[in-house]
Amino acid sequence: MRRWLVIVGLGIALAGCVTPSIPIPPPEPALMTFEVTDVAASTATFAYPPNQTYEDAIVFLYNRDLAEGIITQARPDGSVGPTKPLAARLGDQVVVTFQLDEQTVSTCIRLRNGPQDPNVYCGP
Repeated sequence: MRRWLVIVGLGIALAGCVTPSIPIPPPEPALMTFEVTDVAASTATFAYPPNQTYEDAIVFLYNRDLAEGIITQARPDGSVGPTKPLAARLGDQVVVTFQLDEQTVSTCIRLRNGPQDPNVYCGP
């Protein structure tokens, strides 16, 4: 009987150590800033303000329409950029992904110059 109490007690103690992770929110389009060049070989740079949620995250920018992308890393304060230029044109579908050790979140936007529209997402 005593042995069962010890086993049950250990089981409860160990179960308390396994807590589910809290999902992080996807990047907010209104906080994304793209500076788009207006030349034949159009490119865009990306910036995101400090956000502790994204500290040291790996950041992927992928242009769905041109099938090209870049990878960079967020700073210790969670800010990004301005990045290296990404091949992009106004209206292209661009996926912005933040990858942490255990979680990855993405947002896809229709590219415009400056801050992005939080109401215009990718799609047909």
